[in-house]
Amino acid sequence: MFVIGAILTFALNIQATWIDLHLVGYILMGAGVIVFILGLVFMFRRRSSTTTVQSGVDADGRNVTQHRTSTTPDDLP
Repeated sequence: MFVIGAILTFALNIQATWIDLHLVGYILMGAGVIVFILGLVFMFRRRSSTTTVQSGVDADGRNVTQHRTSTTPDDLP
């Protein structure tokens, strides 16, 4: 988006009576910067999951293993 906005703003010299291409270019550049920053924030956001394994013996003498995994809300579908 940023590149398309820069092209509309700085490279094209077309006059249109019904739209200001320079303004559209600036809007696209601003939106491109915002999308880039949001992408960085979501990429570097810490996601964590914890897996707990418990082993033991039940009343009948058999080995029992329990697996539990807890995740952050970001990991859920």
